[in-house]
Amino acid sequence: MSLSPLALDAKQLWVAYPGHPPVLQGIDLQIKLGERLGIIGPNGAGKTTLFLTLSGLLPIYSGQVTLLGRPLVPGEFRPDVGLVFQDPNDQLFAPTVAEDVAFGLRNLGASEREIAAAVQAALHHTGTLHLAECPPHHLSGGEKRMVAIAGILAMQPQLVLYDEPTANLDLRGRRRLIRFLQQRSQTFLLASHDLELVLQVCEQVILLDQGRIWAVGSPVEVMSHADLMEAHGLEVPYSLRREESGKQ
Repeated sequence: MSLSPLALDAKQLWVAYPGHPPVLQGIDLQIKLGERLGIIGPNGAGKTTLFLTLSGLLPIYSGQVTLLGRPLVPGEFRPDVGLVFQDPNDQLFAPTVAEDVAFGLRNLGASEREIAAAVQAALHHTGTLHLAECPPHHLSGGEKRMVAIAGILAMQPQLVLYDEPTANLDLRGRRRLIRFLQQRSQTFLLASHDLELVLQVCEQVILLDQGRIWAVGSPVEVMSHADLMEAHGLEVPYSLRREESGKQ
């Protein structure tokens, strides 16, 4: 039986900011194409640093990373890898939603016909087609989040990195995002403190703390381990605690 192709293969990845101790310390991580991986851990665990590194925005101190069959080269633009920032205001800047979503493709030199089709599809998939001509700064937090995702989807990446995607979302926006993620076939990594979200949309999870991976497994397996979660500043999600108490 042949192994599935890997979307990500990281071996002994160390990353440090200039003048500071390493933030990521010997990360070994493999993700298959089509896999949905959740990343949990306390503040300062290294989740955002990992995403910035995989996006080519931070240099690698040591180790090797292969993305979609090609070595990661810091500073190289990879349209096949998309990063959705924690704050959508860091991504949205154009006069209208449609122009914002078109920005990446236009800079890649795509034809206007290709751009129009991709923008239409991305807005449709994220439920924001009706916002195409709106200024991004007029949108709600949930709308901004989905438009920021649309801007990434328009590039048709094979691997998407979601950094705290439910941050500052109201209940309606959160539910819309969960439905969207459940329907996606793309490979994605999702870092979040929203552990119920991870349970609903991810197949595997890693627990990252102090720049190291402490546990790997299904979300239920890892997050049901009360001692492990407490040791790393986390709590067992309410739905798992309720499920366990119902068995007693």
